[in-house]
Amino acid sequence: MSPMSAWWLLVPVAYLLGTFPTAHLVGRLVGIDPTTEGSGNPGATNMYRVAGRGAGAMVLIGDLLKGVAPTLVALLLAGRPVAVGCAIAAVLGHIAPLTRRLRGGKGVATYGGASLVMWSFATLGAIVLFLIVTKWSGRPSVGSLVAVPLIPVGVGIQVAFGSVRWWEPVLLAAVALVIVCLHWRNILRLVKGEEARLPNIFHRRSFTTS
Repeated sequence: MSPMSAWWLLVPVAYLLGTFPTAHLVGRLVGIDPTTEGSGNPGATNMYRVAGRGAGAMVLIGDLLKGVAPTLVALLLAGRPVAVGCAIAAVLGHIAPLTRRLRGGKGVATYGGASLVMWSFATLGAIVLFLIVTKWSGRPSVGSLVAVPLIPVGVGIQVAFGSVRWWEPVLLAAVALVIVCLHWRNILRLVKGEEARLPNIFHRRSFTTS
């Protein structure tokens, strides 16, 4: 194995890091199982709803780092193609962890962290839009459904300027499609008008389980 090809071993490492059970560990700290309470999704939004803003923030930061860390290391050490592979692998590790019979989260935070390293401008724009839409709608799911597809669109525009390769937005769009599909329950609830609003982040405690 050549030194260059050996760097591709970082991709399965990124996948394994993506499987790190952030919400489960935080849940143990606060005495809550995120897979059996609230929406049952082991993500930051559900943890915020059932355990409060502190638990939600810890899960959010942990899931972001699962995308940032392996992608940044690969980008610095191995170059852009390997870093893109690590970014996608980390997200897939969160979504479909072999350690938990492929039952993971929706991957929005890990996707955002990895994308922030690789495609900073498009991701920053998507984050701003996510915050605006979430504030306006009161529903992070709506913000995610708008912001997640926006990143590959922004990266696709960069292809025209030669700053990224054509296959990068294609792969990113495939991951974004998976994440959107994982929100199918949220989409159904939105259509029915049953999707719960996120409690005010400035409230000291907030426990809704819808």
